[in-house]
Amino acid sequence: MMTQTNDKLQVKIGGMACSFCTMTIEKALGRMDGVTAVHVSLAHEEALIEYDPAKRTPTELRDTLRQIGYTVRDSDKVRAYEEQQAELREARNRLIVAGTFTLLTALMMLASWLGYRQPWFRPLMIGMALLTVFGAGWHILVMAGQSLRRGILNQHVLLEFGAFAGLIGGFIGLLNDTFPAADFFAVATFITTYHLLSGWASLLVRTRASESVRQLLALQPATAHLILPDGETVETPIEQIQPGDQVRIRPGAAIPVDGRILSGQSAVDESLVTGEPLPIEKTAGDEVIGGSVNQNGMLVVVVRQVGEDSFLAQVARQIEEARAMKPGLLALVDRVLQWFVPGVLLFGGLAILLWTVGAWLVTGEPNWTRAIFAALAVLVMGYPCALGMATPLAMIRGGGEAAERGILIRSGEAFQVLKDVDRVLLDKTGTITQGRPSVVETVIGEPTTDYRLPITDYLLQLAASVEIASEHPLARAIVAAAQERELELLDFDDFVAVTGRGAQASVNGRLVLVGSPRFMREQGLDLADLKAALARMQREGKTAVIVAQDNAALGLIAITDAIKPDAAEAVALLQQQDIEVVMLTGDNRRTAEAVATQAGISHVFAEMLPGEKAGKLRELQAAGQRVVMVGDGINDAPALMQADVGMAIGAGTDIAIEAADIVLTGGRLTAVVDAIEIGRSSYKKTVQNLWLAFTFNGIGVPLAVTGLVSPAWAMAAMIASVSLVLLNSFGGRLAKSTYI
Repeated sequence: MMTQTNDKLQVKIGGMACSFCTMTIEKALGRMDGVTAVHVSLAHEEALIEYDPAKRTPTELRDTLRQIGYTVRDSDKVRAYEEQQAELREARNRLIVAGTFTLLTALMMLASWLGYRQPWFRPLMIGMALLTVFGAGWHILVMAGQSLRRGILNQHVLLEFGAFAGLIGGFIGLLNDTFPAADFFAVATFITTYHLLSGWASLLVRTRASESVRQLLALQPATAHLILPDGETVETPIEQIQPGDQVRIRPGAAIPVDGRILSGQSAVDESLVTGEPLPIEKTAGDEVIGGSVNQNGMLVVVVRQVGEDSFLAQVARQIEEARAMKPGLLALVDRVLQWFVPGVLLFGGLAILLWTVGAWLVTGEPNWTRAIFAALAVLVMGYPCALGMATPLAMIRGGGEAAERGILIRSGEAFQVLKDVDRVLLDKTGTITQGRPSVVETVIGEPTTDYRLPITDYLLQLAASVEIASEHPLARAIVAAAQERELELLDFDDFVAVTGRGAQASVNGRLVLVGSPRFMREQGLDLADLKAALARMQREGKTAVIVAQDNAALGLIAITDAIKPDAAEAVALLQQQDIEVVMLTGDNRRTAEAVATQAGISHVFAEMLPGEKAGKLRELQAAGQRVVMVGDGINDAPALMQADVGMAIGAGTDIAIEAADIVLTGGRLTAVVDAIEIGRSSYKKTVQNLWLAFTFNGIGVPLAVTGLVSPAWAMAAMIASVSLVLLNSFGGRLAKSTYI
């Protein structure tokens, strides 16, 4: 009996604004028959839906999203990004309009308080308030209505209650002089503009984060050199290449397709797959991957995968899936708002009851004027301006501290997650190690005494004199080591490179061979004296390059990607905080374990493809762990996106940097420890700010029930609460800078 497999639908969603939106979408889709799992990412405005195709269609799922008030963006990555850019421009334009009205309103209020009043002030303020709420803020009004219809109380709802309270109070003030009409209209303008500012800032961050997929897909060449049946080669757009076609790839060119080599031999740089800096020798029958680089030989490749089936497209898809499947996080301020919003509405209703029913019981008649004034004041005072700024200000403070240490924190969620981290996963190459091969050891084989230099220096001098003509990464490492020792390179003749083996040349009239042990054995050399050293190098994950002269092996040069000077220190510091450190790499197990031993890491996952790395993180997250991933390559991007907090080495690829929440600009590994400490400190500051802000709102809202708090005083209280939060966030740093 065949088992029906579920399909996955990746959807770009517009109109998401808070954690409540995430929960709404998950509930609406998750309750549909045939839907087995729903993963929603607020940060990237995406949903990944797993469903039974026998029960549901993609059209039905998209229609459900539209019915609950959200937009579904174009599935084409480029067009979706263009739509997102258009939304950002629209949000910016709305903010400019509302900001202009707010500035004019503030100037007119200030002028009025100073005694300079004009008859046209009031109608202008009315017009600007209406245009702000129903013009620039129309989409917020729509979202608030949709939230109320679904029974959700969020900041959109509270904003509109406050804004409409301002408008209603203002219009009542036109008929009743006891209501300060201008103040009420000003409040409606101010709080709507603040809300637009918050929405624009959030959209700006999300738009920038979506760059990673676009950059990744741009790595694939736009054309390929298609071989026609008559043997001619024609440059053809990659979209027209089909599986089974044959393409020719010249030396130094990027490989445009996934395929199998029919003829030719070359070294291929596949660092985008494994993250390893050394090229892999390829010959007929070997597989190649689109986006990797053919270094020094002509290849003819038969196409196997193109388009959505290609490796780069799969990695892009894995990044997108990782975005959607990243564990959701209900922000601390949203948790506060879950109780704060209903509380404000409850106090508003209490104000009406107090001055109608309560006043009737005491005086014999209800005081409707005081009841309306008190209710409106409650809703105005209840708008959580300082609550909304508590987290951003703490983030700015923490971000400033981090920047001083070479750490760029790009995600607000990172500050909240870092306090709970219990496992850090490290990529190997470029993260734990330097990311480039270097000479670390020389071993002498055949003893000799007829040279002016010490034998180890002469060994390196000979090898560098031959390898200076090669572009191979191992050759460059040997030449660099000779230059560091200030060794004079010797003249050579008759240079010959043997692809995948080594090179030979005549130096001072004597034949010098430099290459792999396999190359030397093919030349008939006896390597018995180096057998023990070769075995040890292999165990330690080092690459051995043999140097021979006149058919005698002089010795070997050990080359490896050395670990960073602070790698072991960083691992030890993390372990001291009860954070488990794990290596996650695409390299072979022997090399990975050798590097892990040097760094003090006991848990290693080796030979992992990009999607497998992200899958491993999902396993850990499913077990309830908070995970940090640190990497630098394209192959790390899905895992960096999937991690609770992704940290990219600043010297790494743009794809990794765009996929990460934090960028370590200096490349030092101890910066991971610094970032965690700063994140924990910033979270504590956020909690302090929220308590300060909540204190003002918590005291101000009950006071407003008395009807003695005017809108002007409500705005003054908002300014005072924001100022106090600002002082708490930056006062210590300002005082510190004063004494430096």
